[in-house]
Amino acid sequence: MTQQVVCASQGYCKPLPNTDLTRLSDNLKTALYALSVPFSVILQKNELFLVHGGSNTYTKEKTIPPEAFPFIAYCPSLPLSALGSNAFKKRYNLTYPYIIGAMANAITSVEMVRQAGENGLIGFFGAGGLNLDVLSKAADDLFRYLPQGNFGFNLLHNPNEPNLEMATVDLYIQKGIRQICASAYLGLSLPLVRYRVAGIYEENGKIICPNRVIAKVSRLEVATRFLSPPPLKMLDDLVAQGHISASEAKLATFIPMADDITAEADSGGHTDNRPALSLFPAILDLRDQLSSQFNYPDPPAIGLGGGIATPWATAAAFQMGAAYVLTGSVNQACIEAGTSEVVRTMLSEASQADVMMAPAADMFEMGVKLQVLKRGTMFAQRADRLFQLYKTHSSIDELDSITRKKLEEEIFRNDLENIWQSTRKFFAKRDPRPIERAEKDPKYKMALIFRSYLGQASSWAIQGDVSRKLDYQIWTGPSIGAFNQWTHGTYLEHPENRKIIDVAFNLLVGAAVQARFMSLANQGIDIKSEFLNGLKPLSLATLKKMQSI
Repeated sequence: MTQQVVCASQGYCKPLPNTDLTRLSDNLKTALYALSVPFSVILQKNELFLVHGGSNTYTKEKTIPPEAFPFIAYCPSLPLSALGSNAFKKRYNLTYPYIIGAMANAITSVEMVRQAGENGLIGFFGAGGLNLDVLSKAADDLFRYLPQGNFGFNLLHNPNEPNLEMATVDLYIQKGIRQICASAYLGLSLPLVRYRVAGIYEENGKIICPNRVIAKVSRLEVATRFLSPPPLKMLDDLVAQGHISASEAKLATFIPMADDITAEADSGGHTDNRPALSLFPAILDLRDQLSSQFNYPDPPAIGLGGGIATPWATAAAFQMGAAYVLTGSVNQACIEAGTSEVVRTMLSEASQADVMMAPAADMFEMGVKLQVLKRGTMFAQRADRLFQLYKTHSSIDELDSITRKKLEEEIFRNDLENIWQSTRKFFAKRDPRPIERAEKDPKYKMALIFRSYLGQASSWAIQGDVSRKLDYQIWTGPSIGAFNQWTHGTYLEHPENRKIIDVAFNLLVGAAVQARFMSLANQGIDIKSEFLNGLKPLSLATLKKMQSI
């Protein structure tokens, strides 16, 4: 460790009587991990020592009092509960500013959300792609485990099935789900506005909005809609349809559409691959502008998701001013995730470069893409092949015989007519209107057939159907590679040891330790970063012993 001697005229430290001095090089790691214990760094005989307790005095005098030492640096306490925004934590009754992000098809499972709620975090159940009966049971289960309602559900924008989105909102309101994560929205929808406004009232001059919305956004124009009050046209339509009252519509003009915004950087699933360093500050600045414009008494908090997979990324998020962090890809690799063991193993072997973009099933015709695992699967290439055929053909009948045969043998493993019949049965139970449209529009029929592959590809992965392993659709971002590199050589390297609470607390503790480490570096103490051994993951028992949690 390189030691930098600072002029004593900066000040001095007077330790408490009978205080033992320990060399900085011998005890720094232990001191940094004891997050609630501040310490000072003093100079004695041209060597740096740690001091717990005592008093630090800044002075221009060069004479140091007896039993005092030249004061070099001070490291304040930083307990995990001090990270992030206090207003955000209070709003959701959290101990720690950490969200377990929603991953569709219950990959963010009931058990995952339960673990989050029982440990001072909050999780959002992955509701996308599930029917109402499954959502209803998940809500009942979570209220049984977490009766205070300290959990949320996802609301995934579905432009192809607006009735299903409204029915989902109906269910959330009926069940008393008070927090949702709004995902994949390109603009606002009537169901989303209805959820936000339902039950709004005024009490003692303050507007109370029972239903809270955390929106994941990666574009400023979308963020603007969520940071602004609900559009008057939508409010009027909801009043006309009997979904909200005129008084609720009036009060809604004074609140933002979202309580909080997650700046979604380069994440798994739906993403615009935005770099966090440019996206987050822009949304933070936009929040300040619109909060001032609309005079919000409680401005929305801005958190960061996408790329949160190591202590350094977590620390960087909080250093930039994030009110909270949201994790996704790293949780899918944990044992509580609602996916198969083979998927968790594939994720544990991925590097940062093992991801690519592929067409999304829910917005296939629009050309919207999502980020998936590339290593060990051909899904992305095959899905893109289907989209290119969709763009260049008006119907299945336009496909030449060679192309059709390849699709049936390599991708669908079935005759396309049989695929259409199974697709018809699916929508007959879910919503018959797409069938009616497809029978009149051959190109739309082709889209439904192609979308059936994309939809099933995620199910094959979740179920662990090894016969379709090359077709697995696994949503993940490059952060999973960073996570694997960080955990290499530790107990979290192995998928069977990955638990979301272990991951969460190692990220939070690591972030706090890194912040304290940098506070010393910023005061002129030159410490090699490898001194902390890469902030490698430690067991929860070890972290508790080190006074980290």
